[in-house]
Amino acid sequence: MTTLFTALMNDEAGFIVSAELVLVSSIAVLGMVVGLSEVALNVNEELEDVGSAFGAMNQSYCLKGVMGHQASVSGGEFRDNTDFCDNTGDIQPVNSHGGEGGSY
Repeated sequence: MTTLFTALMNDEAGFIVSAELVLVSSIAVLGMVVGLSEVALNVNEELEDVGSAFGAMNQSYCLKGVMGHQASVSGGEFRDNTDFCDNTGDIQPVNSHGGEGGSY
């Protein structure tokens, strides 16, 4: 039993493969973190564009009055005022300290 244990302790055949595996997996994880951070930033920017498009829609309408044989109907009108955060670029990323302009 001691000879088997000694043989296993002195066996270094898999050391190089496991070291390479750790190095490659570390590089892959770092690349995924950076890539997913960029994906999250771009998804937020696209969603802001969609929100700005909805906010920029003209929601007003105007209905002209009608006059006829001894009857009349007055018209109606609705005007859409600009809302808070209707402009493009209103949503800014916040850094970890709570200030504006940071990145994720």
